[in-house]
Parts: sequence; C-alpha cells; structure tokens
Amino acid sequence: MGVFTYESEVITAIPPAKMFKACIVDGDTLIPKIVPQAFKTIEYIEGNGEPGSIKKVTFGEGSQFNYMKEKVEALDKDKLVYRYSVIEGDALMNKLEKITYETKLEASPGGGSICKTSSKYYTIADFEITEEGIKAGKEKTLQIFKAVEAYLLANPDKY
Repeated sequence: MGVFTYESEVITAIPPAKMFKACIVDGDTLIPKIVPQAFKTIEYIEGNGEPGSIKKVTFGEGSQFNYMKEKVEALDKDKLVYRYSVIEGDALMNKLEKITYETKLEASPGGGSICKTSSKYYTIADFEITEEGIKAGKEKTLQIFKAVEAYLLANPDKY
C-alpha cells in the first residue's frame, strides 16, 4: 500500500465562515441543489454530521461514478476545518483503500478566504495515482467550489 498526498489552494471573495457554512455545514443540502449534475443526493446513513457519521453520496447524471460512502473524521466549526474519508464506492475504482480529504478555510487579504485542501490517496498493492487522475478530480472539485461561490455572490443575504 502506498499513500499519495496532493495539496491545493483556492482563493474566493467569500469570507471563510460563510464559505465553510455553505460548503461544509450545509453542503449536503445546498450542493445537490446548485450542482445537480454532480450530486443527486447526499444522505446520512449513520449519525447526523458529527465525527464518526457516515453518509452516502449518489452522483448525478454527469458523473462517471454511481455512489460513494464518506466517513466524517473531524468537523471543527471554530477553526473551519473539515476532514472526511471516502471509504466505499465505485469512486475508489477497486484500486484505493480510501481517500482522505482535509479542508481548511482561512481569511485572505481583502476579506475573502483561502481554501486549503489536502488529499491523501491510500492505494491497494502497487497501484499508482496518475497526475491526470488528480487533475480531473481537482477540476471537478473546483467547479463545485466555484458554483457555491457564485451562488453566495448572487444571494448575499444567504448564510
């Protein structure tokens, strides 16, 4: 088993607490509404969002995958940190044991925020993650993040 780590940063005009609430705290209901082609449904099958909870994500028609299950590892609403692991589903392609993501939002100069994400891919046997695979996942995540940002800019009274 190998572990491959990938880190990225995205800057947004939205303040950190507002972006965290929209993307993370309320993301399970908000994101399927504004990006239905990415996610059809997100439902908790154990717990209600606190660490240890497990949720099932059913992908939308625009996805190559059907579903995944995620385990909430950490949720710190004060420090604006969220960590979860993909533990089951065809998104793991029978090549990954799990993928762990950590997202942290910090204030940026000018009142917006910097979203820092760390992704750890735990591979099975000698499978290696390709740069193309990481880029494709990063692009899809960025599209969702930008859709939330656009929603918040168009609806400044929300959150």
